[in-house]
Amino acid sequence: MAAERRPFLTTRRFALLLAAAAAAFVPAPRWLFERWYSNGLYAVVQPVLTFTSNLVRFALFDVLCVVVAAAFVVLAARDLVVRSPLHGIARIVARATLWTAALYFLFALAWGFNYRRERLAERLAFDASAVTTAAAVRLASVAADRLNALHTNAHADGWPPPVAIDPSLAGAFDRVTAQLGAQLRVVVGRPKRSLLDWYFRRAGVSGMTDPYFLETLVASDLLPFERPFVIAHEWSHLAGIADEGEANAVGWFVCLQSSSANQYSGWLFMFDEVARAIPASDRTAVLSRLGAGPRADLRAIRDRISASVSPGIAAAGWRVYDSYLKANRVEAGTRSYDEVLRLALGLKAFQTY
Repeated sequence: MAAERRPFLTTRRFALLLAAAAAAFVPAPRWLFERWYSNGLYAVVQPVLTFTSNLVRFALFDVLCVVVAAAFVVLAARDLVVRSPLHGIARIVARATLWTAALYFLFALAWGFNYRRERLAERLAFDASAVTTAAAVRLASVAADRLNALHTNAHADGWPPPVAIDPSLAGAFDRVTAQLGAQLRVVVGRPKRSLLDWYFRRAGVSGMTDPYFLETLVASDLLPFERPFVIAHEWSHLAGIADEGEANAVGWFVCLQSSSANQYSGWLFMFDEVARAIPASDRTAVLSRLGAGPRADLRAIRDRISASVSPGIAAAGWRVYDSYLKANRVEAGTRSYDEVLRLALGLKAFQTY
């Protein structure tokens, strides 16, 4: 007996498709999302989701991916067996459309609307005239000096185990987010390893914030002195900072307010960023200031990346991510990562280093 044919586009399904389309395409002013979502709904939901996901050591995001993929395959196989080929394919396409809409709508509600919020340079005091080549060279010199001064103590103190929440880093994060105007306390995520870890390592992805359960996922091959900055960056996403350059800037500033070991991690990141941005002659002079210890750590990072990253996978992954960011109204795409230097120099709240 042929399977009963039910209409796909029921009222509830149509409402879901309409809601997902509205979430994706209907324009609204940034202040609306800032007030009613980032400092409203999201500020209430984030502590609950992250606290709950912190209760387990594994990534709930992995469970979601496996369950959704398995369910889709099973239902697709059933459609092809019990229905005519054409009808079965039509049902599979219809289900893919509906499930994509549902997942996108959940993504937008749980985290994604943060892409629409006001930028840090709009919400905080920002001095564009401070963003100069001379200021960048000074910052590079400061970074080199701080790395030299912090290296011995940072390595002597060491860093927590990969799955632990560092109280010093978490305390600094609380202070910085309060300075940036967070309405409620942000619950930080336990660093977790994901089933996506192989892809992270091959694509050169250091970490990810799960946008459904608001978890902190970190690549397993990071060196101990890289992890604090990466974790602080991902926690910045938990604070509703969606832009990658802003998350870099906040993550760096969080490290600077923490222990010597975490400050060292932040300055390693900033030194690499600013050294690549300044003129070659100034770069040579700054590099000459750097001691043997920091030089060895920067070389170890480069060696790790060289050993792990597949250029082809990385290029493809970054192209996809660039499209994803632009689809979420980040016009600069992956170039938004470079915003960190402009913010570090121009935001008055960061001028304490």
